[in-house]
Amino acid sequence: MMRRVIASLLLLTGSAMAAPPQINFNGAKALEYTRQFVAIGPRWVGSPGHAKAEAFLKKTFARDHLEEDTFTAQTPAGLMTMHNFIVKFPGSKPGEIVLASHYETNYPLRNINFVGANDGGSSTGLLIEAANHLRGHVLDGPSVWLVFFDGEEAFQSWSHSDSLYGSKHLAAKWQNDGTLKTIKAFLLADMIGDKDLDIDRDLNSTPWLLDTVDKAAAKFGYQSYFFQRNNQIEDDHLPFMQRGVPCADIIDINYGYEDSYHHTAQDTMDKLSARSLTIVGDVFLETIQMLDQR
Repeated sequence: MMRRVIASLLLLTGSAMAAPPQINFNGAKALEYTRQFVAIGPRWVGSPGHAKAEAFLKKTFARDHLEEDTFTAQTPAGLMTMHNFIVKFPGSKPGEIVLASHYETNYPLRNINFVGANDGGSSTGLLIEAANHLRGHVLDGPSVWLVFFDGEEAFQSWSHSDSLYGSKHLAAKWQNDGTLKTIKAFLLADMIGDKDLDIDRDLNSTPWLLDTVDKAAAKFGYQSYFFQRNNQIEDDHLPFMQRGVPCADIIDINYGYEDSYHHTAQDTMDKLSARSLTIVGDVFLETIQMLDQR
């Protein structure tokens, strides 16, 4: 059962309450996008499902400025071809804010029908719905780029060399061509659809950016869902963080009782909640607005 949030009332002059921002992120639509994406089945690199996942993203963003970043990487499973996708929504001011997710499923779990509903699925659905708030007009602020990473998962066992293939590749590419210098902030979503949402404060993220996310959450009364405990996460933000980009990993790493659903066949749609997607979506979009004012 999802915890009940009792928001504290902040009384202003004249006893008026501070109204939450009018973001109206549609978590139900994000959940439906997640459902459609997860229905593809397992999406491990090199599988038919992975090719279908690529086609799904290309079709979803066919009317947008979509770039495909194809690369090869040596892995414990051999030389693999992978594909990152970048969707660019132009802004009226210099710089970019990146919202990111990974979309593939775990290669070592390819024989247990691991569909990654929360792990890779929920954050993909979140970004697809975020696009509905970004497209069709020039943003009043920096450009916003949605990035869908391939190869986040290990091919054998998680290590520095066997993980984060897509983000390592793109961070190095953007460093070489100068793109990294113009990125104002990098927000990563991972495992954010859990019905029992509890986002850790990642000690590998940029403190001031986490504080901005925390302030955005407070505007909606979502404080109890964010940063109640500290953790240290290795995720797709690290290659960018290590190159000086301000980063925040928004992740609920504790999935199920004692993390019992994570990387198991139990990571299925019935564990997810539209409410959780609404919470994270509201906070992401409000954080974008706050970063424009920074």
